[in-house]
Amino acid sequence: MKLADEEGDAALMVVLEQLPPKDILAVMREYDNSKESVVNLLVSPQQFARAVVIEKQYKDLSRTHLRGMMNAILFRDGADTGEFLTAIGDLEGGSDALADYFSEKWSRVEAFARSGTFETVEDDGDMLSEEDFYNQSYAKPKIDEDDIADSDWMQLAWILRYRLPDLFIEMLLVLRAKARAHDAGLGEYEEDDDAKLDGRVETTATDRGNATPAALDDDEESAI
Repeated sequence: MKLADEEGDAALMVVLEQLPPKDILAVMREYDNSKESVVNLLVSPQQFARAVVIEKQYKDLSRTHLRGMMNAILFRDGADTGEFLTAIGDLEGGSDALADYFSEKWSRVEAFARSGTFETVEDDGDMLSEEDFYNQSYAKPKIDEDDIADSDWMQLAWILRYRLPDLFIEMLLVLRAKARAHDAGLGEYEEDDDAKLDGRVETTATDRGNATPAALDDDEESAI
């Protein structure tokens, strides 16, 4: 903020371009996502996508930080949400990160994929196949975006399905796999050993940006 105030936004953007993704992620996690921050306003789709993909290395079981961070940037004033989502989808692990974002709403997202509404009912039939999804991917929306424009998961699901259907289907297949693993007792959040295996780390010291997890330091030196 000091740099932006003294040197201008252009200077801050130059600095952001030189920071590794883990440092940008650490800075974004430090801010209250309910308020605008200068970094959130200036981070590029590519920088943000790289940060989102590695966010899972923080052991944030509730995904609160991930959802808050994504909502703050994807729905910021003037943002091209589709451009940000495309950048995420273009990276390995991008659809996995999007599935994590929707992890607590998977049944309603599944219902939305099948029926075009977010209402779930019991015994509503088998899940649609990937082929069926592609066949109806360009169906006319049953609800308008304005009706669910909450700058949250419903609106993001709507944008994915009707503007980026291929990415929506890819994300949904990953989300299904996570749900099945969880139901089988193999969920990635079930055991501490699982967290160690995939590199996630405790966030006691990192939830407010007080530290960059050691697990994020393996590939490149932290500028911070």
